[in-house]
Amino acid sequence: MKKIIPILFILFLVYGLTNKEEVIIPDYAIRFRVIANSNTLQDQTTKYLVKNDLENKLNDLMQDVKTKEEASEKIEESMPWIREEVNKYTLKNTVSYGKNEFPEKEYKGVVYPSGKYDSLVITLGNGEGENWWCVMFPPLCLLDAKENNTEDVEYKFFVQEILNQFHS
Repeated sequence: MKKIIPILFILFLVYGLTNKEEVIIPDYAIRFRVIANSNTLQDQTTKYLVKNDLENKLNDLMQDVKTKEEASEKIEESMPWIREEVNKYTLKNTVSYGKNEFPEKEYKGVVYPSGKYDSLVITLGNGEGENWWCVMFPPLCLLDAKENNTEDVEYKFFVQEILNQFHS
């Protein structure tokens, strides 16, 4: 038994170091997308202002959400203040929640096909500019936004935790 634990540890370590992490967006996901009026500096800046403002507030909204149904209900209840927030930046906009069209997108090395997805989409002006999107539920983009300083993250290896328990 004592010999098998170090062997398992080495196998898990090699697997962990060589396995490429892919982010797979689940079928039950709810996306969040902001489409700029155009690609001018002003319109792209407005897009990022809207994105940053709403991303922080949506993070708070989704913090304790456990199911897609609960997330959907919270978004629908929040539509009035979401529209108010967007109106602070431009009155010519469309805020839509439901099945919305998305183009093909590559995210962290994984290509996601175009199609209609459950999403909150904010179209600024004519919506002819570059867009920004992420997954609001489960909160993949909201996690990315909070993980800017990775030097302060403590990484633990599952097998090492088990070994520590045996030695205790």
